[in-house]
Amino acid sequence: MKGTNMTLESLTKIRHESSRAVNAENPTGEPGKGGIAASELGPSRKGSPCLRNIPVGATATLADITGPGCIRHIWITVDEKTTDADCFVLRDLVLRFYWDDEEEPSVECPLGDFFCCGFGRACLVNSMPVAVVPNRGFNMYFSMPFGARARITLENQHKNAISAFFYQIDYTVNDEPFDDDIAYFHAQWRRQRLTEKGRDYVVLDGVKGEGHYVGTYLALTTLERYWWGEGEFKFYIDDDEEYPTICGTGTEDYFGGSWSFAKQVNGKTVEQNYCTPYLGYPYYSSHDELIHNDYHNDDCPPMRGFYRWHIPDPIRFRSNLKVTVQQIGVGHRGFFERQDDVASVAYWYQKGPHAPFPQLPSAEERWPR
Repeated sequence: MKGTNMTLESLTKIRHESSRAVNAENPTGEPGKGGIAASELGPSRKGSPCLRNIPVGATATLADITGPGCIRHIWITVDEKTTDADCFVLRDLVLRFYWDDEEEPSVECPLGDFFCCGFGRACLVNSMPVAVVPNRGFNMYFSMPFGARARITLENQHKNAISAFFYQIDYTVNDEPFDDDIAYFHAQWRRQRLTEKGRDYVVLDGVKGEGHYVGTYLALTTLERYWWGEGEFKFYIDDDEEYPTICGTGTEDYFGGSWSFAKQVNGKTVEQNYCTPYLGYPYYSSHDELIHNDYHNDDCPPMRGFYRWHIPDPIRFRSNLKVTVQQIGVGHRGFFERQDDVASVAYWYQKGPHAPFPQLPSAEERWPR
């Protein structure tokens, strides 16, 4: 098989694959076994639409598929909170993907951030590979080929059981193995609660092998006043050491914007959000919209979420890759080094095996400010 992407033109060609799906009603994806469970309405009437009561600390297997095959689409939905005190479900649930028989995950990420919804909050996202629609309908369309096996798990690091978790993973199984040049999908979450002044935040490091970088999600919580977006994204490719091969011109520039994204309304600077197929700024808030308390207001440090997909312009590497972004601001006194709270997801494809990821911070260390 020569590739995995589907286009309008490719739909005119017969592909030697079989379509399958796994969900709570057919956890193995077995042909002719979808929707068998019975409900009060009888057999095959929504008898098992979701995973129920995932215990605290438990890891649920969402999919365990024999290859060769390719994941085509993932859909998930879950409540954002279980109580007012426990309202960061989207940061507390951890997705992990394992390709073939690897012991280290190729994807390890809080559920919300994986779908460009950081800060434990859902927002609308309208992009080519990721779409989030009302209400908390999380969708991903990155192609994820695998040779012998694909295993996807969900760990509940939340304080309470998850009463209902809905999902479906659509995939194909192939008649023939993939070519040797097929690359495997990877995604890694990182966070630095307080960046170091004058030191670049590391989005991704330690990548060994050949592949291409395909996307960044940035969840930025600004902790200082004035404009925050002068930091440059840097891509250290292969043998780069002190200086990168690719260095941008500013954070808002990397995400396709300019002049701070803002507009003026009655003398006030107002944020402008946007979503496009390959880049976007879908989330801005300085308030806690989910929780109300009679004894304190809802103010939060300003939170901003951005995505950039390198799909028409992947960053190719042959042996190594490191991605960083500076924390530089500007005000009436000029440029200055900032310290902010930065989290990110790096998305890339590479040939296996991959290097182990850094240890994922605890659930509490992942919570937003």
